[in-house]
Amino acid sequence: MGRPGTQGGTLSALEAAAVAFGVATLAGAAWLPPKATRVSGASFGGLIAFALARLAWGVPVGALASVTFALVLFRFAPGAVLRRVTFLVPSLLLLVFVTTLLMYHAPGSPFAGEKVASPQVEAALRAHFGVPKSAVDFFGIYLRRLVVEGSLGPSVKVQGRNVETLLRPALPVSLTLGLLALVLASAVGLWLGIVAGLKPNSAADYASTGLSAIGLSLPSFVLGAIGIVLFALKLGWLPVAGWGDLRHIVLPAVTLALPHAAYIARLARGGTIEVMSQDFIRTARAKGLPESAVVLRHALKGAILPVVSYLGPAAAGIMTGSFVVETLFGIPGMGQWFVRGAINRDYSVVLGTALVYASLVTAFNLLVDLAYAWLDPRVRSRS
Repeated sequence: MGRPGTQGGTLSALEAAAVAFGVATLAGAAWLPPKATRVSGASFGGLIAFALARLAWGVPVGALASVTFALVLFRFAPGAVLRRVTFLVPSLLLLVFVTTLLMYHAPGSPFAGEKVASPQVEAALRAHFGVPKSAVDFFGIYLRRLVVEGSLGPSVKVQGRNVETLLRPALPVSLTLGLLALVLASAVGLWLGIVAGLKPNSAADYASTGLSAIGLSLPSFVLGAIGIVLFALKLGWLPVAGWGDLRHIVLPAVTLALPHAAYIARLARGGTIEVMSQDFIRTARAKGLPESAVVLRHALKGAILPVVSYLGPAAAGIMTGSFVVETLFGIPGMGQWFVRGAINRDYSVVLGTALVYASLVTAFNLLVDLAYAWLDPRVRSRS
């Protein structure tokens, strides 16, 4: 065991207190009154807009974008969206700090495989890459790079490359795969669930429930392995691995989508059964509307509300599941860099990948909140 607060050691009192403070801050954000939530959400949103616009167009445009976006959020954003933005900044800070602690207190170091001739050489390498022996010191260095320099830091194992240059070509690949898997899961799950919900206890209902049970019980790496053996090796319809045309996307997208499609099917089935028993559905039928119009015009919006609320967790599950799937199918996405960074103790690569994934999931959750507010007038009235 190492000295507390250093690599390989136990948690120091300062580190434990910092984690406790971060958790308390997140918990306190949930109790903010509506006016304070509106102010803090607009302020944090403006801060995020400044960081993004500054990277792309410089400080003056970043400042203008920050003020404009903050005012728009304060005036027009629903309360649920502003509360989500209020959680964003402290949650990302806590994510960076906890990830840093996990990496520092895991066995090994970024320089374990290097031919370090002396402690002085290792100290010089640590100073060059900004990797001190203390997790708290590294957290401070990383935040300064992120906020002041607008950089995700240098990679220790890929010499002469910053993390953003490694992730820039990988991000579109992961986004393409993740969005396609999410769309596929939503489409298949909604279709199975609505068909089952319209005819409960029928053959279609039993078939949908059985398929959902299979999809939920098999992990993604098992589904991927079955797909490779069946469709790539036995039938030869699809390539085993790689990234290029549409044929390379089918197997990994289906592998990522199936477990979430199964869960969406269950939610859609329950939502459809509940909505179809409501009074307004009976009223619509009494007016003589055809069944298709009753379902599409009146029942569908209420039936998909549980599915919309699940899309945020589904996006998070697909993003994190892509680590395994991208490695299994040899896809050059961000998952490969997260796995390599974790194996090689390349701290900046792991933190940069985690930050990008967390930002994407948070952004998608914001879109889900907006969609839910649009579908459910009760949410708009509370906001």
